[in-house]
Amino acid sequence: MKSSEYQVLATLKQWLSEGRKADLVTVVSAFGSSPRPVGSIAAVRDDGKLVGSVSGGCVEQKLVEHFSRELDTEKRLYEINDGQAREFGLPCGGKLELMFERIDNENEISPVLEHLDKRQVVRRVVDLRSNNAMVSTAEPQANFTYNDKELIQVFGPTWRVLLIGAGELSAYVAEFAQALDFDVKVVDPRAAIRTSWRLKDITVDDMLPDDAVSLYASDARSAVMALSHDPELDDLALRQALPSAAFYVGALGSASNNERRLKRLAHFGLSDVDMARLHGPIGLKIHSRTSAEIAISILSQLISIRALARNG
Repeated sequence: MKSSEYQVLATLKQWLSEGRKADLVTVVSAFGSSPRPVGSIAAVRDDGKLVGSVSGGCVEQKLVEHFSRELDTEKRLYEINDGQAREFGLPCGGKLELMFERIDNENEISPVLEHLDKRQVVRRVVDLRSNNAMVSTAEPQANFTYNDKELIQVFGPTWRVLLIGAGELSAYVAEFAQALDFDVKVVDPRAAIRTSWRLKDITVDDMLPDDAVSLYASDARSAVMALSHDPELDDLALRQALPSAAFYVGALGSASNNERRLKRLAHFGLSDVDMARLHGPIGLKIHSRTSAEIAISILSQLISIRALARNG
């Protein structure tokens, strides 16, 4: 599953390749209780069709109706004041400034998508005086910037979750994680467990967990969850994941099981700093009991840690 930003850019590229005109819309300033952060993007086509979100859904249709008639300039900045906010349905006191940028050629978008396909952080710098845009790779801590001279957009690769084990809990975690804009990978070398997997849109790989971490989940936008109930499989993943750049590493099990796990991991040369990164028992303490409830506790913890990672 690709991120919402990727889907907006890919759709915009497709529209342009079909000969349509389109604008890329960016939230450049947000005040009060506006529901989408700066840097959020959408794209609007010359017939009013829209992909993405700049307000969480309350403004988009009004924007299409109001602005699709004005696709005749290259750059426009709109401020939604308090009166318009009430008309459009923004939360009380919310205010947005939106930049509408005419994109004329699919080649302006292709380099961004190419970097994202390689799981690279990419910076797109738009000179607001010349309307020229430059695309390059960026550091993970790069931030969105807007002033009267330039617009700097930062796009990162999809946030990914690697699940070790293909049991019932993993299926719930996979479903919920997709809804939260994560790309989901599942591995389980146990043939008997793989045959009971119920999600048709997510396949289960039969590779060993440590190889899967190296292949799928060793960068700073990846999370690893050891959910197999098999210490041999879970430990293989954790030994590879804890020293990596993965922003989140968690393992299923009780507090006593986790203590035994840490003792085992200590024999493999992992440092105290590495082992301190382990979220075990995994998830928030919400007194969950069913697989669905446990999955919610896990994803709640995950999105909290992701928010911290996004803010550097």
